[in-house]
Amino acid sequence: MTNTKDHNLLDTVLLQRKAAQLRGRVVEMSHKARAAHLASCLSACDVLAAAYWHVLNVNPATPDAPERDRFILSKGHAAAALYAALAYRGFLPEEELDSFCQDGGRLAEHPPANLLPGVEAATGSLGHGLPIGVGMAMAGRIRGERFRVFALLSDGENNEGSVWEAAMLASAQRLGNLCVIVDYNKWQATARSNETLELAPLRDKWAAFGWDAREIDGHDIAALAVEMAAVGYEAARPVALIAHTIKGKGVSFMEDDNNWHYRAPTADEVAAAHEELGLV
Repeated sequence: MTNTKDHNLLDTVLLQRKAAQLRGRVVEMSHKARAAHLASCLSACDVLAAAYWHVLNVNPATPDAPERDRFILSKGHAAAALYAALAYRGFLPEEELDSFCQDGGRLAEHPPANLLPGVEAATGSLGHGLPIGVGMAMAGRIRGERFRVFALLSDGENNEGSVWEAAMLASAQRLGNLCVIVDYNKWQATARSNETLELAPLRDKWAAFGWDAREIDGHDIAALAVEMAAVGYEAARPVALIAHTIKGKGVSFMEDDNNWHYRAPTADEVAAAHEELGLV
């Protein structure tokens, strides 16, 4: 299995290039499929690049290996970004990305269950990914398997009671092999996250639930890689990384514009995005 968690192997240029490629591909996928949630994908691409090209102990040749690390995209509406990461890492044929949201294809708008290698859970109904991750982390410990579980949540997902019930269980069970990354882009659906419910101060809330909670720049890809790679197997507390991000990150005319939660880009906008991302 491929394990690149050694900090000395950190290649920031590579990670930044992968993040740009992911962004360019999901812009294309949204355009072709006329699919929503593009901006939510873009804010998560740095986390995905750090995870799949530096942190995760995974191997596309053995996607079901018992001691593989698990990555759960709890914010399942950003599935296009996960599919792109899996394809570029070799779990899926890259050409299959062209079938995103197409009838008869495997790449549904939200991740499906037991259909795609590398997709650990069916998600998209928010609040489910972390409870699943807690169960996986507990099962691994019971079986004596040394793997870690990472769950990427949206900030609006923190409105769900199931998140906090799972957070309390993880803390009580001392699941040091579990890490939550919150994609804190300050938007949810049609409103600012902190106007809908009072999330702030979000780090303090996770800390009060017994987690090792830290704030981080969610677009500082080197810092993400280091913090995520440091998650261990037998730490005293689970880790919560509150990753401050920008919705639509990487494409200036999409950044912090919530219209792109539902809009799909035109062909001209795809070309403009690719130019900004350095992909032309």
